Amino acid sequence: MLRSPNSTSQTRVWVVYFFVVFVHLIILGRFFKIQIVDNEKYSKRAKSNYVRALSLPAPRGLIKDRNGNIIVDNYPTYIVYGIDAEIKDKEKNFTIISQSTGVDTAILKKNYKNYFRSRFLPARIVKDLTIEQLSKLEENKNHLSGIIYKQFPERIYHSKIKATHVLGYLKEVDSKMIKNMENGNYAFGDLVGWAGVEKQYEEVLRGQKGVSYYQVDVFGREAGKVETYEDVLSQPGLDLTTTLDINVQLLVENMFKDKKGAVIVSKPKTGEILSYMSSPDYSPDLFTGMVSSNEWQSIVSDPDRPLLNRVVNGMYPPGSIYKMVVAIELLEKKHIDEDWNVFCKGEYEFYDRVHKCWDQNGHGKVDVKSAISQSCDVFFYEAIQRVRLNDLEKRSKQFLHGIPTNIDLPSEMKGRVPTRNFMNKLYGRYGWSSGAMLNISIGQGEILVTPIQMMAYTNLLATMGSTKNLHIVSKNNLNDIVVSSISKKTWNIIHDSMFMVANDSKGTGKLSNPNISGVKVYGKTGTAENPHGETHAWYIGFAKDENDEMISVVVLVENGGGGGSVASPIAGKIFKEYFNDINSKLTAAK
Repeated sequence: MLRSPNSTSQTRVWVVYFFVVFVHLIILGRFFKIQIVDNEKYSKRAKSNYVRALSLPAPRGLIKDRNGNIIVDNYPTYIVYGIDAEIKDKEKNFTIISQSTGVDTAILKKNYKNYFRSRFLPARIVKDLTIEQLSKLEENKNHLSGIIYKQFPERIYHSKIKATHVLGYLKEVDSKMIKNMENGNYAFGDLVGWAGVEKQYEEVLRGQKGVSYYQVDVFGREAGKVETYEDVLSQPGLDLTTTLDINVQLLVENMFKDKKGAVIVSKPKTGEILSYMSSPDYSPDLFTGMVSSNEWQSIVSDPDRPLLNRVVNGMYPPGSIYKMVVAIELLEKKHIDEDWNVFCKGEYEFYDRVHKCWDQNGHGKVDVKSAISQSCDVFFYEAIQRVRLNDLEKRSKQFLHGIPTNIDLPSEMKGRVPTRNFMNKLYGRYGWSSGAMLNISIGQGEILVTPIQMMAYTNLLATMGSTKNLHIVSKNNLNDIVVSSISKKTWNIIHDSMFMVANDSKGTGKLSNPNISGVKVYGKTGTAENPHGETHAWYIGFAKDENDEMISVVVLVENGGGGGSVASPIAGKIFKEYFNDINSKLTAAK
């Protein structure tokens, strides 16, 4: 039976009708889900289309000296960012920003490319804007799409000292650094402590970031605050009070600015560092964007390596300042006593080799005290043959040779004190002999130390084996460093010897004694041979007055020559200024 045309047409109408109804039901259902069921979810999404969240950097904590003087501060600067998804005309934006800031468009584009991560995230275009530059940008705000700028707390160093190697510097977080950071609360472009105190105390200094919400128009331009969103204020980092003394640090920096090496001044009883100098150094503004790329390259390629922190990372032969360790081992193991002596004629024959004393005219008859005070090598050449290498290594570690001091600074080197096993690996079991001990006995050969280790060593000598851990930031509950196995008799011999260094007519460190009434100076000089050039000049020592006020000093002058003639006078000036200043304050207080 055939259907009529009218019946077929009517069927089609019903099909279309039901299809339209079905589609409308789907739309209504979807509309109901969006408006009623998922209202909160899509409301947030809608708001996010016109709300921009900006991270607010936290000002870092201030760094102060022991007397409360601010060494490292913050100052407000401004950074311009671009959000790619909201930028309508990049060329126009870059031109306006260039005209407002005076920065070439090529540099702006390069910065933008380097900091670009996503079309929806801010990428830095230029930093360190002045108020004048910012005002010019504000005048052109309506012509800039997707451009934002925010205040940023930059570090500023407005004290009279530099102290660059101890304070350290900040570095911008990049994509490579983020991958290696366990703490995920860092974002691209954030500043993180990268050396010195800034790195060691990063968690204390950095603070907590905040967030601010702004309304934007369809062109991505800021259109005011969002009343329904509450800003989260950033929390500044905590301030740090260091043990440094600005006046002592300034004195050391002025004295040592044309030299290479290191100077440290400490309080032996407490382990506090008053002054910390690694030279050559660099401008503390180097990492705040105030130094040009050419200046930066000249510093990086400088053969004097100003970025090297010589205090904790420089390793040097100690030379004759090591002789007290050897003497203590000899005396404590009863290999010698204080009356044991040798006759120095300026050289020492050992099998088929002749080893020279630094004074080739000879010192004549010397005992342990005169051997230390006059720094006689021949005495130690003869005496060291009674000592086992591994025993000397153990004794050295008592005085923090070959192990870290654990000062509160990052990346400390531990130096090197040889053992039999080390020598066997280096030269082969039969590639070295007991003759190597002669070099080691005078602080040469395979032994290497850092200046900070020599500071810990000096403090142990000054306190007769009872001091505190070296530290830069004032703190409680410091570890004690105690060498309890050494007899009082041995300590007295060592102190007498070091006193003779600075006070006896034949003492090698006479120039370290400022001859201030009531102040006693104890020291030891060293002249360390250097296979790469001139000898290194060492001086270690301490001085105390009648009120038992005491400081210790370590001086290393790279390629400086003799310890007695070069390093010793520097220590003498420090002792003089320090104790004269104390005396003047006491006089004024009366």
